[in-house]
Amino acid sequence: MKRNILFLIAAAVAFAQTQVDTKLRVRAAHDLAKLGDPAIPKLAPYVTDTDLSVRVEAVKSLDEIGGPKTLDLLVQASRDADPEIQIRATDGLVNIYLPGFLKTGISATLQRVGDAVRVRFGDGNDQIIDQYVEVRPEVIETLGHLAVSGATVDSRANACRALGILRGHAAIPQLAEALHSKDNRTMYEALLSLQKIRDPDAASRVTFLVHDLDEKVQVAAIETAGILLDREAAPDFRDVINRTRSARVRRAATSSLAMLAEPADHDLFLRDLANYADDSLRAAAAEGVARLKNPADRPIVEKAFNTERRTNARLSEAFAVVSLGNLDTGEFSALRYLVNTLNQRQAPSFPFLVELARDQTVRQTLYPLLTGATKDEKMQLGTVLARSGEMDSVPYLETLSMDPDPDVAQDGIRNLRTLRGRLQ
Repeated sequence: MKRNILFLIAAAVAFAQTQVDTKLRVRAAHDLAKLGDPAIPKLAPYVTDTDLSVRVEAVKSLDEIGGPKTLDLLVQASRDADPEIQIRATDGLVNIYLPGFLKTGISATLQRVGDAVRVRFGDGNDQIIDQYVEVRPEVIETLGHLAVSGATVDSRANACRALGILRGHAAIPQLAEALHSKDNRTMYEALLSLQKIRDPDAASRVTFLVHDLDEKVQVAAIETAGILLDREAAPDFRDVINRTRSARVRRAATSSLAMLAEPADHDLFLRDLANYADDSLRAAAAEGVARLKNPADRPIVEKAFNTERRTNARLSEAFAVVSLGNLDTGEFSALRYLVNTLNQRQAPSFPFLVELARDQTVRQTLYPLLTGATKDEKMQLGTVLARSGEMDSVPYLETLSMDPDPDVAQDGIRNLRTLRGRLQ
């Protein structure tokens, strides 16, 4: 009896000492973040500690320190079996290439209750690194593995999201596999990432979801197939339009047909352009007319633009007017309207100008507008030229890179770098 009591006392003492040791290691892993880069090697043993709470704190510290020097340890941490560590490591890796991401990533919403990890995915998912940013292959490989083998659906969905932000082209096979996961969030995030990567060869992997029963996934699949210019999906889009009762799905299918711009859909576009009840459908139809470039449609879209009262439809109709050859830059012209709306929040005309500026004639019309442009117009037009310009755009971006406004100048330098990277 006495021996048993002594054994229990010894075990209790050992347990208490273990608890104390664990708390000390947690505290040490936490405090190392205050030392910055020099602390990174010292965090290595904590990343593989036997206690979960120590490993979690080590990854938090790596995320707080940030920067390229944390990359190897974050890759190592991502292989941990715990979902919280996977999520924090994923967001930390993205933050290396997109500083500030940790404030908006799902790890910022993470809550842990026992073994359960809860996060909140926001609807906004438009972040992406600049084209000239090079991501180390092992990062994409690591995230690709997590996208299909993460500990939970949240960690897998988060990895899918990260791959899109980092333009993870090498992980397209894993993203395609994630489309078959049967988890709506994972499928949705994988679709958005394929949109960002924009590899047309991936289009055929998406088509089967165009008829998905979950509307959010279905719309994302339709949009993705359109963005990737999957012409084989055109019959599916038309079938969806004829069958669906959802206005949202119909708009998405019409928008994707508009991206494909097949002459067979010309009458459909003209009919929907006159749909007075649905401005989003008018917008989609106008974009289809714009890309078909039938000169006979110009008076129709000019009339639509001049009489339109809804902003989203008017932007698309302005796009159509310019696409069909009206390059007037007067105060009330369609092109001037597109440039002026660059001053609005999120610059809704930006994607239209990116597409239009691929035409040298349009670019030559835009260049004079840089003189006297507002700060927002200069910055947005600079990004338009970075994405769609050619050698003729270089002098104008060089001028922007020397603008008196430091924000415009900094943006000009980045855009000049992007353009030169594209033209190499």
